[in-house]
Amino acid sequence: MTEQEQEAAPSPEELEMGEKITALGNQIKDAKAAGKPKEEWDPILKEMLALKNDFKAKFGKDFGQKPKESKKPKGEAQPQEASEKNKEKRAAKAAAKAKKEAEKAAKRAEREKREKEAAARKAGVGQDNFGDAKMIQSHEVTDKQWTKVENLKPSLAGQKVLVRGYLQVSRLVGKGVFVMVRSTFYTVQGVAFQSSEVSDAMVKYIGSLQLESVVDMEGVVSVPDAPVESATQKMVEIKITKFHCVSKAKKALPFLMADACAPDERKESDVGENIEDEEIKREDGSIVVSQKLRLDNRWLDLRTPANQAIFRIESMVGCLFRECLIKKGFVELHSPKLIAGASEGGADVFTLDYFGQQACLAMSPQLHKQMACACSGFERIFTTGPVFRAENSNTRRHLCEFTGLDMEMVINEHYDEVLDVFSDLFIAIFDGINERCKDELERVREQHPFEDLKYLQPTLKLTYAEGCALLREAGIDQDDYEDLSTENEKKLGDIVKEKYDTDFFFMDKYPLAVRPFYTMPCPDNPKLSNSYDFFIRGQEILSGAQRIHEPDFIEERAKAWGIDLETIEEYVNSFRNGALPHGGGGIGLERVVMLFLGL
Repeated sequence: MTEQEQEAAPSPEELEMGEKITALGNQIKDAKAAGKPKEEWDPILKEMLALKNDFKAKFGKDFGQKPKESKKPKGEAQPQEASEKNKEKRAAKAAAKAKKEAEKAAKRAEREKREKEAAARKAGVGQDNFGDAKMIQSHEVTDKQWTKVENLKPSLAGQKVLVRGYLQVSRLVGKGVFVMVRSTFYTVQGVAFQSSEVSDAMVKYIGSLQLESVVDMEGVVSVPDAPVESATQKMVEIKITKFHCVSKAKKALPFLMADACAPDERKESDVGENIEDEEIKREDGSIVVSQKLRLDNRWLDLRTPANQAIFRIESMVGCLFRECLIKKGFVELHSPKLIAGASEGGADVFTLDYFGQQACLAMSPQLHKQMACACSGFERIFTTGPVFRAENSNTRRHLCEFTGLDMEMVINEHYDEVLDVFSDLFIAIFDGINERCKDELERVREQHPFEDLKYLQPTLKLTYAEGCALLREAGIDQDDYEDLSTENEKKLGDIVKEKYDTDFFFMDKYPLAVRPFYTMPCPDNPKLSNSYDFFIRGQEILSGAQRIHEPDFIEERAKAWGIDLETIEEYVNSFRNGALPHGGGGIGLERVVMLFLGL
């Protein structure tokens, strides 16, 4: 072999590298011919190009470049060609090597594919079982069925359910997350841990949601090993498979719901406490949410289970009030709230301009319900609606606007007929609350502990003089003809509770001087009246009386009170065509609820 031929002949290393490149090229051709996606043969292409670059760097020429032919001298002997046997050996060796390299490349590509799939799964790519839900704009109706949280019980174990509510708690724990979802005042725990159905991204998404966002939680009901004490549905939890946010809370909460739901450490005083916006800490480090902060964010404060329950109990009181009276033959009427004069002759009214004339907001439906009952022949009526009192008092007992539950009925002989109806009415309300609002009572008790109301059947009845005597026996100064102070009312309530074991009672025969002008005087003692008050836990919740039904007598009593007769002329005239003897009373809805629950 000549010197030029030795330089042109490829070295064993060059041959080996060339065989690798050729094998990789063949794999790419085969993959393309088979119609395989580029993702599968792209790693092989990258490896082949890298080998070509190495080839050029080592041998100073591109792979496949033919060597320059040198002119051979005439007569020079040609090199002997390799034997066929050697050619076959080299080809078999190169093919085996290429096959091995191809197998390695295929394994590498499969590994990379699995890693990509795992990363995508971890990131939640392509998963639709979590995330922000499309805004609900009533554009479609699906076959989804939502289950109420209150209906989640162990009997549903193993069943898939979908619930919607507020995200009250979200807590990441290792590779999982615990949540508490609240609907009205019911709560249920949800649990999600990484699995084939739950990705790492899903867990992180749930854990990152702003509390009080509205969510849809879907999963399988299971019975936990131990009761979930922090939830109302203690005997179940939901193994989450889907979790979507229906409406995100856009800003940070002004207070934590856990703080707003924390049990009371002490009872609020009569004039109110913690009404400013200062931060007060409990012994356990939690924050006492001030009244001001609650009222400034009332929509959030009303989400607490206790407040939800209080308003539902209040609703039930109204329902039971109507039910009982309708069964007794009463008719509901709606009296005007914008009137020309003070409805009870008092000065504590809100006045306003009525097209150049002075008018006021009704501080009672009293005169109108009398006219309807005794003068218009309805005989038994009740009203429900707002009542306005311009009393600048900062106590728990007084409201400038409250809901009045008023009743008026005709009597045949004695106002005890009215007292019997009121006794039946309150017992029906108390029994109804205890029977129909068991869950609501428990939600209130969890945050505002209270003793169950004790009441007798029939209701305990005392005269005003007997009540004053009980106070004097306890060493408290109280005259039979003086009005009871708030303090003495409460003391009398304590005395009655100790002596008669009841929180509910009423007194009648109040001094005439402390009752409205339309109150019928007592026939046996002109200083007394046929009037009465009902009490819960030592605080008045109803005031009523037999009314005067003779017009001349009404005017006489109005003059005694210094009331301008022109302002009640229409009222008095309604009695001039005959009026039925009657009586009634007015109840403060909010005060009944407050005292029943010991708030």
